[in-house]
Amino acid sequence: MSINYQPKVIFLDAVGTIFGVKNSVGDIYTKLAKKYGVNREAEIINHYFYQAFKNSSPLAFEEENEEKIKDLEFQWWQNVTYNTFHQNETINDFTDFNTFFIELYNYFKTSQPWVIYDDVIPSLNQWQKQGIELGIISNFDTRIYDVLDNLNLRQYFQTITISSLTGVAKPEDKIFLTALAQHNCQPENAWYIGDSVKEDYWGGKSVGMQCFWLNRKKVTN
Repeated sequence: MSINYQPKVIFLDAVGTIFGVKNSVGDIYTKLAKKYGVNREAEIINHYFYQAFKNSSPLAFEEENEEKIKDLEFQWWQNVTYNTFHQNETINDFTDFNTFFIELYNYFKTSQPWVIYDDVIPSLNQWQKQGIELGIISNFDTRIYDVLDNLNLRQYFQTITISSLTGVAKPEDKIFLTALAQHNCQPENAWYIGDSVKEDYWGGKSVGMQCFWLNRKKVTN
């Protein structure tokens, strides 16, 4: 990641842009589920996870109390996880699904499931040296603060704007405008970098930000 002229703020997406899941979500789910009596191939679980994730409502809530929002986040992910295993007919194999999910949910707060992409730290350091303000705009939940702390990344970002606290998810305008307002920045003076064409590139572009699609997927011939 590099820049040719200097914006006031650079916003980045989180998962898939700054850091990603080690191996796959299915791999993590599968390894932990084995402790609770479920044996299934990681690729199959990964497929059903993304199907359940895609079919879920946005991770955003019409609620202002942060503690209640945390409960809603937990329930949202519990439903996604339940549907993942229900769709491949292994939900009844669990010895204790609720305990499994609590362990899984807390595991994703740690640094263990995540890997920081190689170009991220050099880019963040360079932008800091240039005096550019940095922020995150992500369809994530409040666990992002723990993840960023545990990955030693939080120090780089002046603001973190997430869907679960904003009440709307990308690509809705409100989440981008909320982030911009925290920096007192006009859209044309901000950049947004993310790995989703729909949510990141077109979402940020719709409010007038300069947007860049970051393709993290390896392309082979």
